[in-house]
Amino acid sequence: MSGAALGIELVVVFFLALFLLHRYGDFRKQQRMVLFGTLLAWYLCFLIVFILPLDVSTTIYKQCKIDHEDHASSSTASPQPSNHTATNTSATPTRRTLTQCYKPWSYIPDGIMPVFWRVVYWTSQCLTWLLLPFMQSYARSGGFSITGKIKTALIENAIYYGTYLLIFGSLLICVAVHPEWQLSWYGLQTIGITAANTWGLFLLVLLLGYGLVEIPRSYWNASRHGHLLIKTYFKASKLMTEKADAEENLEDVMEEVRKVSESIKYNHPLRKYIDTILRKCPVDYQEKMGRNMDDYEDFDDKQNTYPSEKSLVKLHKQVIYAVQRHNRTRVQWQILLQQAIHLEDVAKNETSSTHQFVHSFPPSEPAGWFSRYVYTPPVEWYWECLLKRWFYRLLSVVLTLFSVAVVWSECTFFSTRPVLSLFAVFIQLAERDYNYLYIEMACFITIFFLCTCVYSTVFRIRVFNYYYLASHHQTDAYSLQFSGMLFCRLTPPLCLNFLGLIHMDSAISHQQKEQTAYTSIMGSMRVLSFIANGFYIYYPMLIVILCIATYFSLGTRCLNLLGFQQFVGDSEMTSDLIDEGKELIRREKRKRQRIEDGENRRKDWKERYGNPREDYTARNRSSHEMKETSYSDNVTPTNNRQAKYSRSGSRAERDCIELLQDAEPLDFNADSLTDDPLDAESGRHIGGRYLSMSSSRSRIFDDV
Repeated sequence: MSGAALGIELVVVFFLALFLLHRYGDFRKQQRMVLFGTLLAWYLCFLIVFILPLDVSTTIYKQCKIDHEDHASSSTASPQPSNHTATNTSATPTRRTLTQCYKPWSYIPDGIMPVFWRVVYWTSQCLTWLLLPFMQSYARSGGFSITGKIKTALIENAIYYGTYLLIFGSLLICVAVHPEWQLSWYGLQTIGITAANTWGLFLLVLLLGYGLVEIPRSYWNASRHGHLLIKTYFKASKLMTEKADAEENLEDVMEEVRKVSESIKYNHPLRKYIDTILRKCPVDYQEKMGRNMDDYEDFDDKQNTYPSEKSLVKLHKQVIYAVQRHNRTRVQWQILLQQAIHLEDVAKNETSSTHQFVHSFPPSEPAGWFSRYVYTPPVEWYWECLLKRWFYRLLSVVLTLFSVAVVWSECTFFSTRPVLSLFAVFIQLAERDYNYLYIEMACFITIFFLCTCVYSTVFRIRVFNYYYLASHHQTDAYSLQFSGMLFCRLTPPLCLNFLGLIHMDSAISHQQKEQTAYTSIMGSMRVLSFIANGFYIYYPMLIVILCIATYFSLGTRCLNLLGFQQFVGDSEMTSDLIDEGKELIRREKRKRQRIEDGENRRKDWKERYGNPREDYTARNRSSHEMKETSYSDNVTPTNNRQAKYSRSGSRAERDCIELLQDAEPLDFNADSLTDDPLDAESGRHIGGRYLSMSSSRSRIFDDV
């Protein structure tokens, strides 16, 4: 069983990282190098989190063996008692220790964990400080060849790597000049690890202080359907503005691509670069540019001016960014629209007396066996309208208690006598009875909660449009790799902080105990005593100030004052955006309702009259044949009969076909209207699109 626990966790963690990467990345479109680097970074960080509890239980078992050996050696060195009663009395504690000190089910043999931690730690550090920054620049580059992308990545990271060399050289000089510090490989390794962990701890406290308050509050707000619906309206207004801006940016870039494509003909040496750019454009723009291309023409370098390869590289980079942003906002708008409609349905069904959940629109996919037999409309009503809010409130209270325990322990974990850290108290109580399963579960729950607070903040934050993790396969390569860099930098100091909370790090607790294999790889912090005894102990106390600032939303209010649109309840701008978002959702619901009504009418007409297009074509063909017969015979009754066949039911058929064909909603545009609906069939592709994508770009929000 010792190797089975480690093997099972290796497999489980791999599929967890693969699932998250599939949710945020795109396996079909993104580069394999980007996906592999991000997957490896996430996998190594999750491994540290899941394997560390096994290291703690194994260390406690080793400490038990050491205590038992010390007790046995002390018993052997003591003089033998004279009477038989005293001998039995002294032998009792030894037998009790032997019976309690048993091997845990997840015990990992000696020599495995140090090698495992060394490989995982140094691989993650190479990824975060060397490889991932290079891969970021490589994936973001607009070069047309591998050599060009590598050259661009090296130039962009020259300052980045130069800064590392400068810092490392400065530390090396300080160590060489200081008389008390010996210049050895172990000392340099410890200094490098300490510097990386110090940088990670600085960012860790900021993210943890935000997550400890925001996660419980987000679940509490999720139980308030009215507040959640209002916030969804606010998000809809902001997202529509971003969506319109992305569409305009895409049109500008596509116009520039069209001009360049028309200027560079097929036999030009730079034409292969244009073809590469065109393959990155949306399909409809590719078709438009293909139709506008002239026939094969020779080029003359003396008469025409052509763009340089450098300008094409820049244009290629702009196309990749514009297309990615446009696709992301379009998918996010559909998801947010579905959320808003669902919340409005919940608000309507709360007052239902039938206790049957009714949706405004039928689901796009057919119901599965779970919806038919388990998650039925009554069950859905009780969950959405009654049980869900109380479940979220209970979960919010539990998470709040965890947050309070973490804040208290972060401020008191340096105190060993008495033990004030709550997590250290829980672990020591379980250590007395050697309940290894409880120890592993307590360690896993604690570190999982800490990682949730930190990682969820990484997934939530957004640095303008440069870093943004969007679900449903809409995250770009730059953001994926940036998240991998953050995870690799935050996870090691997070684990060290957790070991300090449970008093398993002797550099902080100053206790002579068996060290975990993880802390042995980190090296002795006593090489830099001012960091071990100062920064690592007192800096986490700032988490109290950060939690207070997050509770009162000071950061959100400051951003709102600076002009960034934030959800602040007492702001006039927030109220205007909420009203605008409500109108946008209402407009989209009307569009969807018209589409659904058109589909229902189409189905009804098909059931009553069959296929009207085929009937109409057959009748026209029959009428045409009768016309030819009448003209060949040149008989008056036949002409009358021909007129009868050619005109019978004409108005009814035209109304029928008009009703069946006009199923999609059209935004009002006078240029696209005709007198006869049947004659406007060629322009029907304009219907159902936003006005910002039409020819008029100055009327984006005229219908709001």
